Amino acid sequence: MTAPSKWGTIVFTILTGLEAIMGTSAKADATKALKEGDKAPAFSLPSDQGKTISLADFKGKYLIIYFYPKDDTPGCTAEACAFRDNLSGIRALGAEVVGVSLDPVKSHEKFRDKFKLSFPLLADEKIEMSKAFGVYQEKSMYGKTYWGLVRNTYIVGPDGKIAKVFEKVKPAEHTQEVLDFLKSAQ
Repeated sequence: MTAPSKWGTIVFTILTGLEAIMGTSAKADATKALKEGDKAPAFSLPSDQGKTISLADFKGKYLIIYFYPKDDTPGCTAEACAFRDNLSGIRALGAEVVGVSLDPVKSHEKFRDKFKLSFPLLADEKIEMSKAFGVYQEKSMYGKTYWGLVRNTYIVGPDGKIAKVFEKVKPAEHTQEVLDFLKSAQ
């Protein structure tokens, strides 16, 4: 068995196990992704920093909310490290960053420590925020379908509305798109 198919089998097994635990109601509750101009859904989730983070904490600022499938995987690591490396530039433009996945806080803590991430990682274990933003969707890998997070980013404006949506982003290039948007919004 080659490495990609072995990993694909492992990922598929984990995801179908999560789907079984969550039941079919998780599928039925999936919604369409938000679009620019929509009011950002309120959220309040535990973070790797030991506190609950809410949308209201960022009132009056730009907030970059990036959804990613799994801690410590190649694409998710590349994206997180790119945000880490550009965080001072993002903050200079009046914005903050949060990452969101279905992973538990403990996983986020390990991911943060391993890669020295300095922005909050939110644990959406009940899939509430992900459904509200419409990023919990049916996916496929190696011919198998399962439910999981799509790699989308939402920039919430100071007015609480979605200012920009980036869908199915490329992790290595994405942070520059975010910076370009923030510069144009100034």
